[in-house]
Amino acid sequence: MAESFYEKQGMTRIIQETVPGRQITLAHIIASPDKVLYEKLGLDPRLDYEKGAIGIATVTPSETAIIMADIAMKSSGISLGFVDRFSGSLIVTGTVSEVEASMEAIRSYVTERLGYQVCEVTKT
Repeated sequence: MAESFYEKQGMTRIIQETVPGRQITLAHIIASPDKVLYEKLGLDPRLDYEKGAIGIATVTPSETAIIMADIAMKSSGISLGFVDRFSGSLIVTGTVSEVEASMEAIRSYVTERLGYQVCEVTKT
């Protein structure tokens, strides 16, 4: 077999592929974020800052973010900050306990009902 261009150059060719699984890849709660963070995220600090927490999650397949937003809103008094069905991103705001309750409801539903792999919810 003939040497490839990469072999002739003494280089290794690496092919990386992303295969979307059924998983929540990030679930994080930011307690007491600075007001500037709300502004940079495009959230209204006048409405959200006093509540005190931001929840962030990413999921594949990305359309699941819509389901997660619905579960979060129905499970606690959070406000929906952002949901993107194309990237699978979700941002919610509320009190720390509201955001924690919404993240736990999301984790429970996608694990038990949808069979997804779910990462640990982290918090700063």
